[in-house]
Formats: sequence, structure tokens, C-alpha cells
Amino acid sequence: MIEGKVTRIAGPIVYASGLDGCGLYDVVSVGNAQLIGEIIRLESGSATIQIYEDDTGMSVGEPVLCHQRPLSLRLGPGLVGTIYDGIQRPLATMYKEGGAFLLPGQRAEPLDGEKKWSFKPSLQVGDPIGPGFVIGTVEETSSIIHKIMVPPNIRGRFLDFMAPEDEYTIEDVVARTELGEEIYLAQYWPVRQPRPYQRKMEVSEPLFTGQRVIDVFFPLAKGGTAAIPGGFGTGKTMTQHAIAKWCDADLIVYIGCGERGNEMTDVLVEFPSLIDPRTGRSLMERTILIANTSNMPVAAREVSLYSGITLAEYYRDMGMTVAIMADSTSRWAEALRELSGRMEEMPAEEGFPAYLPTRLAEFYERAGCVKTLNGEGGSISVIGAVSPPGGDFSEPVTQHTKRFIRCFWALDRDLANERHYPAIGWIDSYSEYVAEVRPWWDAFDERWAAIRLDAMNLLKREQRLEQIVRLIGPDAVPDSERLVLVVAEMLRNGFLQQSAFDAIDVYSVAGKQVAILNLMMNFYHRSAELLKKGVPLLKILRLPVREDIIRIKTTVPNDKLEMIQEVESRMQGQFGELEQRFQRMAAV
Repeated sequence: MIEGKVTRIAGPIVYASGLDGCGLYDVVSVGNAQLIGEIIRLESGSATIQIYEDDTGMSVGEPVLCHQRPLSLRLGPGLVGTIYDGIQRPLATMYKEGGAFLLPGQRAEPLDGEKKWSFKPSLQVGDPIGPGFVIGTVEETSSIIHKIMVPPNIRGRFLDFMAPEDEYTIEDVVARTELGEEIYLAQYWPVRQPRPYQRKMEVSEPLFTGQRVIDVFFPLAKGGTAAIPGGFGTGKTMTQHAIAKWCDADLIVYIGCGERGNEMTDVLVEFPSLIDPRTGRSLMERTILIANTSNMPVAAREVSLYSGITLAEYYRDMGMTVAIMADSTSRWAEALRELSGRMEEMPAEEGFPAYLPTRLAEFYERAGCVKTLNGEGGSISVIGAVSPPGGDFSEPVTQHTKRFIRCFWALDRDLANERHYPAIGWIDSYSEYVAEVRPWWDAFDERWAAIRLDAMNLLKREQRLEQIVRLIGPDAVPDSERLVLVVAEMLRNGFLQQSAFDAIDVYSVAGKQVAILNLMMNFYHRSAELLKKGVPLLKILRLPVREDIIRIKTTVPNDKLEMIQEVESRMQGQFGELEQRFQRMAAV
């Protein structure tokens, strides 16, 4: 280790001398309290360090100790169900030791070194190995089987020792290569370095969320990237909560980056009480939480995204489907802006550093669907919330984020004020994964692509008609155009809007989503046919089945989809009766 001393302090940025031989992004212990920091700039022995803890009271001349290794996470059994801060300190353990507030220099091991895990080896002595090979498994939770993998930096090619089936701690050696390299249940990995894989694969399967506006209109593929931009109170956090609970990912990594303490408290209190719909057990058994509230050190907020994506890559390498909720990348970008200002760098637009797009790209590009080193398929889907000031989507973070994501769920302030949830606007939102996931949907229900396009076109027509209606009034619009407005309202209330408090409506299976939308569009086309035959729109709107269609989302459970077919039959019957009555009246 190399020792230097503090020469200047600018908030979380500290300058030190005497650190010749240190490397960029090396971890350092700063000051008498041994605060954790990271070297972010080097100039001939003079280092610029960002501190991940509160450095109030630190003075010039205090010692700095460089550990000559990058900031790394400890990866192994025990991660799932734990709540960490941005530098992988377990908050529950820290609370027991120091109270509600983090103390400067306070430490706690990220993984329990004394807990024993039941290890089941899958290889024998003499078997060939390589980076990423699975040597055994541990049941981490009832939902997660943790695969013990050969670290990527191991160079041995054969096993010289393989531990028998038994219980081991993360400090015990469970395997050894012919070169004498020891393999433990846990391993370290630098947070800023992406974990290796064989190759990236094309995305093809949707990340199913149970939210109709997402799955049908703006789908996200497993291994894809999405952004949820919206102003204060539009429902970014609630939408991410719903996706985290209901999506078909094997593991959830939730990063609370710079959010208000009360919002993060809701997450910490709510998630342990939520029930995983797939297993019937606590959702925390497949969730890792990273909490960095707005009153915590700003530098730790900056690194929290890298910590979260590193944890996700570790489980991806086991062949899992991982979903990351980053709430929010705007607060992370604000941390970059503050640190950049402390370092007196030249600001770019709105004071953000010129390297903001690069940092965003580094984060989002670590998502993807890959073939891992051991030949399995795994994926990371990243869903980042963006909090533009005043809901202005033209601000830098939103604009740069759009360059690196392919799914944009724009939250609409007017929809949020109308208590329309999720408040994802269907005009400004888009998904570039429609073509990739279409084969999956075609295999499930070939009607999906056609009715999706049909419904989207109808909603766009409604937007244009609303402008006309505001000028001339609804009574001056012909019945064919008023029908568009009526059916669009049915779509909004009976399909796009979803209640998080209704046991049936909170989650919709794929079959129910397609069936509801198909029924509504059939109602539209059948009504349009009758209008052409001279049937007044008022008589069509008085059909009792119209209200039945709107209420399907709350009256038909996911396991009784045959009830939708019954509504379809009633609709066709009522349309037929109306047409016959009108023909008889016309004949008279």
C-alpha cells in the first residue's frame, strides 16, 4: 500500500499528494476516520479523490492510504434479500451497529462470513474447467439457486481439488486448480469493469410485466433498455414497483439513486411484505435493493448504478433473466454535475459535465441478452426512471438517455392528474422492440400485431379529432368520427387504465390482454358497419354489452378467459338484433 496526505478539500472531492504508483480508480482510505474513496484523476503523484462518505471535519494533512486495487463488490451467496448502500455496505447490519445514521468510517462485511451454505458440487477432481464454469450450487433462497462459478480471472484448466457435498462458509476453499488457484463460494469484481461473456445475442422474447399498455403497445424485450421519464407525481416509482413485482424476471435489482427518503422508505417497507406471484413467498427472495437517498453522500450515489449493474451481471452469468430498476438516473446525473463542479471542470449544457452521454452509455450498454462464458443464455433488462425538471423532456438527461435506450415510456401529466394509471402516454411513447418480439407474440396469438396497429391508429385519430371537437363541439362531428371518440374512450378506461388496488386488474396475462383489445376493436368495426347501413350511433351506444366490455378487466379473472368469449357472443347477438330491427323499420 502507498501512503500520502491530504492537501486540499472541496466537499466530497479531496486532493492528495505522495501517491506515486497508484492507479486510476484505485480505492483509498482517507483521513483519520479511514473514509472510503476512489482516485478519479492522477497528475504526477497528485491525486483527485472522491469520497463515498461524509467527510465533515476532515483537515488538510491527514493521511491517505492507497490499496492499489479498484473498487470491487463481493459476489456470492447472501446477496439476495439484502439492502445495501452504493458501496455494498449492508444497511441492516450498519443500523444495528451504529443507529439510524451512517457514521464516518463505519464498516460492515457485505456477506455473512460465518453463515454456512449447503454446497452441492457438480464437478470432480480432474475435470476440465474454464472461466465461468459452474463447479457447484447453493440454495440461496427458495426462489434462487446460486451457481458457484469459476472467476473470470482464473487461468487453471483442470481441478486439482473439489470439496465434497457439505456445508461451507464463503471463506472456505471449495475447489483448487492445478496451478494452485483457490476458488471460494464468493469472489470479487470491479464495479466499473463489465463482466465478460462469449457474445451478445439478439433479443427475441418480451419481458412480460402484466401491464397492458406496456406488453401490448410498447413492449420491452428481455435484455432491452427502457426509460420512464416524467415530472414529479406522475408515477415513475409506482410503475417501477409494479414491474418489479409482476415481471417474469428471475431476479430484480432495485437501485434507489438519490430519491427522497420517504419514497425509499416505502420501497424498503413494502418490498419485504410483497408476495411473489410466481412462488407465493416474499418478493425479497428474488430481490436485491440498493438504497442511496438524496441526503446520503453524493459520490456514493454516483457509484450506486455501477454497483447495481455489477450485481446484475453476476446473476446473468448464472443464466438468469435479471431486471434492473434505476430510480432515478436524473439524480445520478446531478451527482455527476456536483462532482464535476467541485473539480472545476468546464460545464456543458445546463451545467452537466461534457462526459454525461459517455457515462449514460457505459451504464445502458451493459444491458443485453448474452451467451455466458459457460454457454448458458442470460439477460439484463434496464429500466431507468428519468426526472426532468418541470416535466421538460428536452433537458439533457432525457435527450441523451433517448440515444441509448430503445423503449420510451413517457409519463403524461394530464393522465396522472386524471388518476389514470399507469400514466404512460400513447402518443409520445414508443418501442423499437416490436419487430423483435413479434415472432414470440405470433406464436402465442397471431392477432397481436394486427389489433395493436389497429388500436394505435384509432388512438392517433382520436388525438386529431379532439382538436376539432374543441373548436366546433362534439355535436357537429359526424357519427363515424364520434364513434372513434367513443371507442378510444373505451380503450382508455377498459384497457390502458389499470388499477393497482384491484385483485383482478392489477395483473393481466397475455391471453387476456389480446382478448380484451380484440373484443374492443371488433366492437368498433361492427359499429362502423352498422353506421354505414344507417343505424344511428345513439342506438349502438345504448347496447348493454358496451359496459360489459369496459368492465372485463375487473370482472374476468386471468384463469377464466372463456368468460370473454361469452361477452363476445352477447355482443354479436345484440348487434344482430339491432341490425334486424333497423331493417324491419326501414322496410316499413
